[in-house]
Amino acid sequence: MGYLTLAGAIAAEVAATTAMKYADGFSRLWPSLLTAVGYIVSFVLLAETLKTVSIGTAYAIWSGVGTAAIAVLGLLLFGEGLSMVKVAGIVLIIGGVVVLNLGGAH
Repeated sequence: MGYLTLAGAIAAEVAATTAMKYADGFSRLWPSLLTAVGYIVSFVLLAETLKTVSIGTAYAIWSGVGTAAIAVLGLLLFGEGLSMVKVAGIVLIIGGVVVLNLGGAH
């Protein structure tokens, strides 16, 4: 159940960060509200996750998957460039999460 709430926390964080891009410096009401609500939901779900998943593992997955997802969405939705350096960074983030999980971060 912990990993299910973690997935929800990641989805909410990614939605909030994407909405922040559309909020245009918080000058647009609805994207700004979606940003605030998304982050609140994300933190509540992350806190719930921490009842059953270790903090190191949960935070590594939450931040790593969120960062990688936002990088991909930046490419797809906003036409941001994708360099080999960005690809390497995403691979390193995902690799770090895997290593933490394999290393028994409980």
